[in-house]
Amino acid sequence: MKKNSIFLCMLVMLVLPACSAISPAQPTPTPDPFIVQGRQVFNARCATCHALEPNTTIIGPSLSDIATVAETRVDGQSAEEYIQLAILRPGDYIVEGYNNVMITNLSKELTNEDMNALVAFLMTLK
Repeated sequence: MKKNSIFLCMLVMLVLPACSAISPAQPTPTPDPFIVQGRQVFNARCATCHALEPNTTIIGPSLSDIATVAETRVDGQSAEEYIQLAILRPGDYIVEGYNNVMITNLSKELTNEDMNALVAFLMTLK
């Protein structure tokens, strides 16, 4: 019986350190409610024409990496400014190869909060 106890103690001493070496599960980050709101606006107002998957065209260009692309579209303009102005005045920001068919009254149909949330969501697409 004493041999079994010693063996069990040795086994426990070997197993416990191995268990502590396993890293604990990382918590799932809580989504930012403002970004969630922006995604909802996108899904309701933009997703019928713009895809979020790369190289996918519905009617307008894919917005999969819009935050990165927007940084280089207009000299002296931040990505955030470009995205907002492209929504407010789409005729001024037509991407080569696409027609000027985006609705022009979106700023009248969205609240300021929804517009800002939409831009914030689009800024996450890098």
